[in-house]
Amino acid sequence: MGFDQFHGNPDTVQRLRAMLGRDRFPHAVILAGPEGSGKYTLAQMVAKAMNCLNSPLARRHDDQPGLGLAVEAPADNGLPDFCGVCRNCTRIAEADDLSARCEEAVETRESLRETDKKETRIFIQTHPEVLIIPPDPPQMMIKVDQVRHVTATIYYKPGEARRRVYIFTAAVFMKEAANALLKVLEEPPEFATIFLLAENPGALLPTIRSRCVTFQLAPLQREEIERLLAQRRSELNPKQRALVAALSGGAVGKALSFDLPLYLEARQDALTLLSTALLAQDHSALFKVTETYRAGAEGKEKTDRLIRTTYGLLRDLLALKSGTAELVRNRDIENELSSMARSAEFAWIATASRRLGEVESGMRRNLLRNLSLDSFVAALEK
Repeated sequence: MGFDQFHGNPDTVQRLRAMLGRDRFPHAVILAGPEGSGKYTLAQMVAKAMNCLNSPLARRHDDQPGLGLAVEAPADNGLPDFCGVCRNCTRIAEADDLSARCEEAVETRESLRETDKKETRIFIQTHPEVLIIPPDPPQMMIKVDQVRHVTATIYYKPGEARRRVYIFTAAVFMKEAANALLKVLEEPPEFATIFLLAENPGALLPTIRSRCVTFQLAPLQREEIERLLAQRRSELNPKQRALVAALSGGAVGKALSFDLPLYLEARQDALTLLSTALLAQDHSALFKVTETYRAGAEGKEKTDRLIRTTYGLLRDLLALKSGTAELVRNRDIENELSSMARSAEFAWIATASRRLGEVESGMRRNLLRNLSLDSFVAALEK
């Protein structure tokens, strides 16, 4: 157990551990990278290393291990690590499964009275000194009340750990929330660290970025992802592993959790939409597909998956039109995509991407999903 369990980006991990070892860790850190690249996992690992009761850091500050265990946190070249078994490590680890903890928090809020529900914000906290702040549904943005809670607690010295740790799991802040966070970053306490996890750091205010140290997590090579999938997902055959590795974009977490059957279902629907717009005159297959996209939470999730998948197919069509077939991710259907690419001009692909963005925007305004998808295809018909 320790940092050796983190896949990829060894230089970044070593730099973070070196700053811990020198007791010079920044008060605010941006971990940037695509979805599933390990941002949250790495932030959790650093939180454990900061507060592990059996690490060299514990001896430096407390002169003795917190629990008197015979477990020594492993350290490469003297760099701090975490044991994974002490009280602090295990309590922090209870939040490792972020999606499950978020679902529990949302369910708990839904059980409240209507008046209390409106005033309650979503937080994840399994250790008193480590607070995780996810985007608050239904807008899925960090709200000002969430940041105000951080402001209200961050200046209290930790009682059960060496450092307070705050992890914002996304960079989507409402304007007032971003301004409130900026005030904290201007005068941070010496015993607290704030992590901002961002797929696109540019979504954060420049004034926030300037007060943080940014680390970019690079994607892993496809071959490395395939080897990991062979070890961790034995239900996938070699062709499936190759497809998942390509679709994950080098993100380990995305590859390990990738739901291939759901993706293939969405991809078939996306192919129907694009092929109808490009080639077909009969719309019966299209209407059969779009009729299945209904209102409600389940319909929203299905539509979001379709939109993401369609963007991916358009990206592959663009790669084929550009003569860079090696960039195609859906390699198992490359022949079918090549046939479509011959009928699709660059301008058509650009228009399709723009129209798809309009569909995505319409979903946020609760437009009828099946009609929006039909309209998307009709606007692209040649």
